Amino acid sequence: MAPDKAKWINGNIYPVPNPKFPFLGVHYTPRMNGDVWLGPNAVLCMKREGYKLFDFDLKDCLDIARFPGIYKLVLKNLGAGMGELWRTFNLSAQLKDLQRFVPELQREDIMRGPAGVRAQAMDYSGALVDDFIFDQGTGPLASRMLHVRNAPSPACTASLAIAEMVGDEVDAKLLKL
Repeated sequence: MAPDKAKWINGNIYPVPNPKFPFLGVHYTPRMNGDVWLGPNAVLCMKREGYKLFDFDLKDCLDIARFPGIYKLVLKNLGAGMGELWRTFNLSAQLKDLQRFVPELQREDIMRGPAGVRAQAMDYSGALVDDFIFDQGTGPLASRMLHVRNAPSPACTASLAIAEMVGDEVDAKLLKL
């Protein structure tokens, strides 16, 4: 967001989330240095660590293409996915979503910023998994490990509750060995 307009925002602004997707939608995020970051939208990365708009890795794309759930997800959400792509490449389209919260915002007030990469678990049916996945291996060593996958990043908001939940899983699965 343009620095002279950043003063308009003094706290996080989020839309009511769509329960169909585990994403926030466009939002305003003030930063410690006074900047305000706008976004994000959610699109599939073509590289596991793809922080630039056109980052691409053939192996990562082939891994995605080999997973049957991706086709089901795309077909189920084609309209929403195309909208996200449109807003990725057309900042004027993203502006319309941002103006729902700050109507005075203009196209010249927004610019491209850094990208973020967020892992998202998906099952074979193409459903996005929005909760923790706990895995435990087999064998003498692996059975003593608990893998926590698809853990969200709530910062301090829920960290103690998450620690308690992981502790309960350890109690239930590992301490009985």
